[in-house]
Amino acid sequence: MKLYNLKDHNEQVSFAQAVTQGLGKNQGLFFPHGLPEFSLTEIDELLEMDFVPRSSRILSAFIGDEITPEILEERVRAAFTFPAPVVKVSDDVACLELFHGPTLAFKDFGGRFMAQMLTHISGDKPVTILTATSGDTGAAVAHAFYGLKNVRVVILYPRGKISPLQEKLFCTLGGNIETVAVEGDFDDCQALVKQAFDDEPLKQQLGLNSANSINISRLLAQICYYFEAVAQLPQEARNQLVVSVPSGNFGDLTAGLLAKALGLPVKRFIAATNVNDTVPRYLESGEWSPHSTRATLSNAMDVSQPNNWPRVEELFRRKTWRLSDLGYAAVDDETTKETVRELKGLGYLSEPHAAVAWRALRDNLQPGEFGLFLGTAHPAKFKESVEEILGESLELPEALAERADLPLLSSIIPADFTVLNQLLLKSK
Repeated sequence: MKLYNLKDHNEQVSFAQAVTQGLGKNQGLFFPHGLPEFSLTEIDELLEMDFVPRSSRILSAFIGDEITPEILEERVRAAFTFPAPVVKVSDDVACLELFHGPTLAFKDFGGRFMAQMLTHISGDKPVTILTATSGDTGAAVAHAFYGLKNVRVVILYPRGKISPLQEKLFCTLGGNIETVAVEGDFDDCQALVKQAFDDEPLKQQLGLNSANSINISRLLAQICYYFEAVAQLPQEARNQLVVSVPSGNFGDLTAGLLAKALGLPVKRFIAATNVNDTVPRYLESGEWSPHSTRATLSNAMDVSQPNNWPRVEELFRRKTWRLSDLGYAAVDDETTKETVRELKGLGYLSEPHAAVAWRALRDNLQPGEFGLFLGTAHPAKFKESVEEILGESLELPEALAERADLPLLSSIIPADFTVLNQLLLKSK
């Protein structure tokens, strides 16, 4: 598999290099050189397969002969140990629930697959994973790499801007997992990670790698659950399918669009954001003008400079699709609260991120279409806000209950690269 750097097309790397490097020169994202496409017959065959064999075949189409199909399937089986069920919400709408993994969020798919790929590629060579999180990535990465030999994980997150239970899920592990609360927002954390990757001596000394959705292995893993969703739908729903994706860093939407590029029958996608609406405003006006990040109920989407957007634009360019065909919506907190209550009225317990996606879908779905929205996190991960919105208490699932009373093990630092640099070298 060959990939190229979106900021310097002359930099071309293998899949193994892209997984190991994370980012290219000038913080450029890697993008597949070849965009495989399945025939209609192959799509039908894939949709008849079980989740793991199907996922292995999809990933093989991108990775090629760098990893044998047998080893790849073995690694996928080790990563995808939990389901992604489609749950009916109303006659013409369903939710793809992606929160049945160990950290109760969609990022378990990408995090665990990346851990499998990195340990396969690196062997015994020491690696430091440095990543930023707005909530769910941190937990997924921490649990995916926890206890793995020769892997040190350093996770930056915005202090006081993720839910207390999200924080407990990954800041109580210790061992090879180091968590750092940064005095700032997610974009500050992301900027620190980028600075570290721009520091070549530091990068080489620590064997730096990033597990953000910018890493190509995470992105490819996410393609698989879109196929799993469609496989669970009746034929009539597949023919008129509209998918609404709650969007922060835009990795999930990128993966969905890559699934469509492979031939998955999706009529259109909707990019659903909260008031951090850089992309909806851009699609409306053609002007890219990020505002300061605002804290919201759907905090994992509190991103005003989404890292994966260049990949979305590159895919549209390569496929000669029109950006004007991409649906979009921005949903504020008051509407999000109303929507969580509306979903509960339909008999479906949800949380702010999925509520944003459902609202965008509800407002854009046309007669005859079938809507699918992504449920990216278990409602109990946002226990405080969901309980306040609904006025009722939620029971904690075991994965959260067992960590809820453990002490936080995080360091606290300012949004200052010099301080981060010292922390990274001191702990080495």
